[in-house]
Amino acid sequence: MVILITLLTVATFIVVDLILRLTLRKIDEAKARKERRKALDVGLRLEFAEEAKSLKRVEVAAPRARILAVDDEPVILDSFRKILVLAGYSVDTVESGQEALGLVRKNDYDFVFTDLKMPGMDGLDVTKAVKHLRPDIDVAIITGYGTIETAVSGMKYGASDYVEKPFTEDELVEFANRLLIRRQDRMQRLAAPEIHLVTPSSANLVSPRVVNVPGGVYVSTEHTWVNVEITGEGRVGLDDFFHKTVGPLDGLRLPGKGQEVRRGQALFTVERDGRRMTFTSPLTGRVSRVNHELDFHLNVMRLRPYEQGWLCAIEPADLTADLDRLTIGADSVAWYQAHVESFRRRLQEDLAERRGSEKRATRDDSGQIDAAWTAFGACFLAPGNVSTASPPAHAVSPQPAGHVS
Repeated sequence: MVILITLLTVATFIVVDLILRLTLRKIDEAKARKERRKALDVGLRLEFAEEAKSLKRVEVAAPRARILAVDDEPVILDSFRKILVLAGYSVDTVESGQEALGLVRKNDYDFVFTDLKMPGMDGLDVTKAVKHLRPDIDVAIITGYGTIETAVSGMKYGASDYVEKPFTEDELVEFANRLLIRRQDRMQRLAAPEIHLVTPSSANLVSPRVVNVPGGVYVSTEHTWVNVEITGEGRVGLDDFFHKTVGPLDGLRLPGKGQEVRRGQALFTVERDGRRMTFTSPLTGRVSRVNHELDFHLNVMRLRPYEQGWLCAIEPADLTADLDRLTIGADSVAWYQAHVESFRRRLQEDLAERRGSEKRATRDDSGQIDAAWTAFGACFLAPGNVSTASPPAHAVSPQPAGHVS
């Protein structure tokens, strides 16, 4: 009876705590919405004629992002302000492309939303000019019926996406939120991560902004690692840097137990969304064990890369000579920093090239994923060991380094 009463008391406490939390959250959301409505009323009464004749500005506290919207229809701009300000964005609106470019030169915006059909300077011209003046600003095109094809073609000039008129409040908020998530993800990928030297047992996934470098583990230039066991075997896996730059995988091809391998020859292949990377063996010897647990729990590679995330073990034939070619311990921190910087430069170049390519125009996140995949392969793997083509329907064994499938 006492146990039952205790359980009921605990359950009641949990339910009451949950209700209080939800109630307080709703109160905070209502308060924030009320403050944004007030900002909307105040902002529209202010005079901004010195910056741009048609400028209307509404700033909110701690905005999710700053947006500049340009459209020659005031009613569309009224909708943008009302909807996006209440969603937590600071919004400037103007009625011409010329005014928008003047503001872009003087202010920091995260996004520019531009109408496609405007007199004088149309949306394509605005897109080109904004990406020329401020390539860090993301541009979205507002398009109407019959102009979607033109809006899509505008993406080759650097536009991130497009939204169709007319739109509902929920559709516009969802569109802005999607753009914000993509932007944050891209900024995170481009930002330099911290390099932490840790023990292998603590080198698990913690923060996407921290690359864990395990002491006592050897690392190759391809970012495979080798941990020498007491038996003399070398367990092999992919390091934390690979997983945090390329992201989750959806396929893996392991070598066969007993397979003879040589250092520099293909050992295993990883896959994601039809893309493939083949990694070469850091050791010469015979594959003694294969981690088939990854067939069922592939994500362990990313979450616990230096423990359960190993791929195979190799009985080395010339361990001393092979280890001399690898990096270990504190020396690897500076080595990692150089690799991180090399990857970031390549990723920035690739993203810029893709924004200017009509073939890369896309409304989803596959461009960023493909860019990270391509940048990693270009920096650290042999050209023939990286593929963005869809793999064949049947499984095949990894081919020697340099093989192009």
